[in-house]
Amino acid sequence: MTKIGVSDLRDHLSEVVDRARYTHERVVLTKRGKDVGAIVSIEDLKLLEALEDQIDIDMARQAIAEAGEERIPYQSLREKLGL
Repeated sequence: MTKIGVSDLRDHLSEVVDRARYTHERVVLTKRGKDVGAIVSIEDLKLLEALEDQIDIDMARQAIAEAGEERIPYQSLREKLGL
């Protein structure tokens, strides 16, 4: 994994994007020595988003299982919150 300062990125944006795109290299962006972001290929981003979605689904299923019969209907919750 490569690190590049945000100020240096301005001069090398095209090549950094190409490295991420063609070689799937992940480039960490730094500002004043601290990691502040990253450039990744679109395939890596899609994989990350799919993993996040799966984690959300798993957590929702776990919450439903833990709630058992203590579920509150959506309409009742809206009314309780005044929505």
